Amino acid sequence: SDVHGEGHDPHAVIPKTKLSTNQTKPNPTKPIMSGISDIAPGVVTGADLVKLLTHAKDTGYAIPAFNCTSSSVCNAVMEAARKYNSPVMIQVSNGGGAFYAGKGVKDPNNCAAGAVALAMHVRLMAPYYGIPVVLNTDHCAKKLLPWFDAMLDANEEFFKQYGEPLFSMHMLDLSEEPDEENIEICAKYFERMAKMNIWLEMEIGVTGGEEDGVNNEDTDPDKLYTSPEQVWNVYQGLSKISNMFSIAAAFGNVHGVYKPGNVSLQPERLGKHQAYAKEQLKTDVEKPIFLVMHGGSGSSDEEIKTAVNNGVIKMNVDTDTQWAYWD
Repeated sequence: SDVHGEGHDPHAVIPKTKLSTNQTKPNPTKPIMSGISDIAPGVVTGADLVKLLTHAKDTGYAIPAFNCTSSSVCNAVMEAARKYNSPVMIQVSNGGGAFYAGKGVKDPNNCAAGAVALAMHVRLMAPYYGIPVVLNTDHCAKKLLPWFDAMLDANEEFFKQYGEPLFSMHMLDLSEEPDEENIEICAKYFERMAKMNIWLEMEIGVTGGEEDGVNNEDTDPDKLYTSPEQVWNVYQGLSKISNMFSIAAAFGNVHGVYKPGNVSLQPERLGKHQAYAKEQLKTDVEKPIFLVMHGGSGSSDEEIKTAVNNGVIKMNVDTDTQWAYWD
């Protein structure tokens, strides 16, 4: 699908520039940046992305992933990351892409076009903020796969010209489907993504609440907790393709804004996933799997710390920032 408009070069406005002397460079003396000081500021992909996320897992921190809906929100996120000398993730949802494109755009590819436009903005501006930025797209359910296809088309066009993908990573959320189908579809897309060194984030188990038109508010509570065997099945299905993937395993997470104590999170379950995988792999690596935390609103500091200690390298932030924007 053509998400750019006939006759328009979507990459003409994205110079492959290096930092000039008047741009801000990261400060390698701060704790988080010290181990990744050789990663150039700007959008991070491929081997540098693997290095960044491995550093997060091994060092014990999660990179915040902010859902953005406009250039001003993207800039605010990058400015905050520069202030705290931290890598950051900027991600856009299907609805966020439509909003970025503009409510007046009724073209069926509006969500993909908006997401690509946001990515181009971040690509152009990220080096000026002097920090590593990971570009991601959020939940893509089965009904939204045409959106995913169009963005992969854009990645392939970008890759042909620049030798790297437009986005750093993409997320497939097929958790509403049977596990076998979920993993099968993810593997199919991952094979296409791996050719461009794009990271895949997938979800197994259900995150409660509602987001981007997917409503899990009435889900059976037992489905809010993923088992170690489910996580291992994902690892088996995807690791034969590439090591560039992470798993959003449910441990009671719920989308939306909740006060601490109103959501029954069990982040210690993530440690069981790691232990099970370690045993199956017969490895000395304590945390062999990259894990992701969704639905973090209402989480206590202790719950977040436990999740990070168990291998969470990315924590989504969406509803909280939307509310802050309204205020």
